[in-house]
Amino acid sequence: MSDYLVIVESPAKAKTIERYLGKKYKVKASIGHVIDLPKSQMGVDVENNYEPKYITIRGKGPVLQDLKNAAKKAKKVYLAADPDREGEAIAWHLAKSLNVDLESDCRVVFNEITKDAILESFKHPRPLDKDLVDAQQARRVLDRLVGYNISPILWKKVKKGLSAGRVQSVALRLIIDREREIEKFIPEEYWSIEGKFEKGKKAFEALYFGKEKEKAKLTNEDEVKAVLNLMKGKKFDVTNVTKKERKRNPAPSFTTSSLQQEAARKLNFRARKTMMLAQQLYEGIDLGKKEGTVGLITYMRTDSTRISDTAKADAAEFIKSEYGSEFLSTKKAEKQDKKAQDAHEAVRPTNVLRTPDSLKAILSRDLFRLYKLIWERFVASQMAPATLDTVAVDLKNGEVIFRANGSQVKFAGFMKVYVEGSDDQTDDKDKLLPAMEVGDKVSATEIEPKQHFTQPPPRYSEARLVKTLEELGIGRPSTYAPTLDTIQKRGYVALETKRFVPTELGTIIHQLVSEFFPKIVDIEFTAQMERDLDSVEEGQVEWKKIIDAFYVEFEKHLEHAEAEMEKIVIKDEPTGEDCEECGSPMVYKLGRYGKFMACSNFPDCRNTKAIVKEIGVKCPSCEEGQIVERKSKTKRLFYGCNQYPTCEFLSWDKPISRQCPKCNEMLVEKKLKKGIQIQCVACDYKEDPQS
Repeated sequence: MSDYLVIVESPAKAKTIERYLGKKYKVKASIGHVIDLPKSQMGVDVENNYEPKYITIRGKGPVLQDLKNAAKKAKKVYLAADPDREGEAIAWHLAKSLNVDLESDCRVVFNEITKDAILESFKHPRPLDKDLVDAQQARRVLDRLVGYNISPILWKKVKKGLSAGRVQSVALRLIIDREREIEKFIPEEYWSIEGKFEKGKKAFEALYFGKEKEKAKLTNEDEVKAVLNLMKGKKFDVTNVTKKERKRNPAPSFTTSSLQQEAARKLNFRARKTMMLAQQLYEGIDLGKKEGTVGLITYMRTDSTRISDTAKADAAEFIKSEYGSEFLSTKKAEKQDKKAQDAHEAVRPTNVLRTPDSLKAILSRDLFRLYKLIWERFVASQMAPATLDTVAVDLKNGEVIFRANGSQVKFAGFMKVYVEGSDDQTDDKDKLLPAMEVGDKVSATEIEPKQHFTQPPPRYSEARLVKTLEELGIGRPSTYAPTLDTIQKRGYVALETKRFVPTELGTIIHQLVSEFFPKIVDIEFTAQMERDLDSVEEGQVEWKKIIDAFYVEFEKHLEHAEAEMEKIVIKDEPTGEDCEECGSPMVYKLGRYGKFMACSNFPDCRNTKAIVKEIGVKCPSCEEGQIVERKSKTKRLFYGCNQYPTCEFLSWDKPISRQCPKCNEMLVEKKLKKGIQIQCVACDYKEDPQS
């Protein structure tokens, strides 16, 4: 018989931890929550101070019984669920079910699954943290009150399977608001003048700056011509040389949201995929007979950038031996308040000596790439800043000034290991200028005016939406990935070129929720609610008071919505085409993934087909037809003329309505690895990429 029973959440962890603890310990898994609110009903007694009605989750009865039997045989039970609110709630429910004294030292938490961390955590068991449990209960009850009250109204008034929620409704609002901004956007023309120059035999580039010391904007071609007319000949005088040294600091180690953002930018991973892979790295990977299963990263749900002193010391040793002591960070450790000390660490490797290369043969491709990202980010965060030499040179011809900018990495520092990605994809490559002094003369080899148009704000990518939600204080690390999943599964948004686009259904739902439950989509209200819920965790306020303050007003809105919300029938819009199979009219239907065409004679005729979508561009080939969006058999988008087969125009790139300002040929949206670029199909005209 084992003396001690340890209960964790995941079976994958159980075996590893049992091996670390030895024969006196039996480790079993609860497989997540065992007790929760019922799925079939609200499960919150609003008449009795919002008391939750917890039940054993369907199918979890045998798991709970097995844990009860094992608990009876053990001298002591340790509850070692994950180190967060959800984990604390799981531990609390288990303690109550297994008759474990809530005040006893029964709770064990660890941030990483390594032998040292596990053994150390069992030296410091603690009682259950009721504030943390209450914080989870508050969020669970609040989300239940919102979801289980609004969703049935939407089912009745629109259609089944819809939902609304605290975080998802705000996320949908952000996507719709952005779409409206894009629709209202009017492009403005602006120009630049690019110059190619030579000093001796060395070529470099400079841009028109202005006249004398005033920076000038060029808004039209006439202004450009006026500037060009002021220039005399091709000789320019060097009138100013400014040299500066700039330091660039490394980014801190990952939080959950910064990991999701960077994995999207650098690895092209969706938020859900990132979290799934991170979970595997945390729970443990089998490294072979010598080491067995070991957790490779610390707990991946965290909004802290704190690093333990031990991890800092290990990283310093590694950096010193691998790169030299000059690459070590000299930054003094910031003082942390007591609360911060108790917080999670950032996401980091559990052992810096486990380099990505040493694990390449063991890990799958995706696990390796994510581990490499986490490892590099952590090592870089403990390294010295990079030093860049920057130089700005002013070139003068008459009244006209061009400016050349150059930069050079003087000392790589952390950049030797890792450089943070960015949404606008700028890079820090050396841009060297020839040596120049005031009084030198240089020659222009080419002066080229370029027309540009301002771009609308970009649609949200997953990374950008996560970042925005975090900045606004909406949701928490654990909620981002499921929220993005939900709004897609409900058919409220679709992904086009990895950007969120609201669907017709999403727009309808947003309008209804905004009208009848304005606070649910109010950004400041939702952020304040998030702060109030955090105050429960800090023991500052009783959780039921927060729920009550919200529900009293919310209930009135519910009654109003039940009475006043009109039933919305999403009518089948005729397409103007007849079914090829039975001759009945075809209609537009709204499905999970947007609109499609279907036969009105359903269910007798089940003919459906994709919508051929016009993009508002005249065919450049026949000049009679319209360009339409089509999908190939492999689901790849392409563009063709609606007069096919009479006109055989075809393009993989999306044509746009503007013509090339240089040659009047067709402009297209060219998909780059990281963004979109408008360019001409006939000449070298290109506009700045949009991320």
